[in-house]
Amino acid sequence: MDINPQPKVTTAFYAQAAASFAIALLALAVGIYYLPVGGWIRGFLAIGLLYVVTSSFTLAKCVRDAQEVGTVTRRVDQARIDKLIAEHNPFKDPAGV
Repeated sequence: MDINPQPKVTTAFYAQAAASFAIALLALAVGIYYLPVGGWIRGFLAIGLLYVVTSSFTLAKCVRDAQEVGTVTRRVDQARIDKLIAEHNPFKDPAGV
């Protein structure tokens, strides 16, 4: 019996998240390209954009990994409790007689 089932990500939600990310990234890249500034400033902003994107992926992975560790720990604890309850016999003589 699974008390906390894993939430399922629907295809529509995944598609919306991917499209939103792609549109935001593309819009910002186009905005940087058309800025009325020199190449060095555009390059700096583009590197900043790439840094923010890669940092976001890293942070999301760390948060997901931390959540998965907590989920595994809870499942192990629940399995131990279930085993103790299954093995418990309230009518057993504690003195072993």
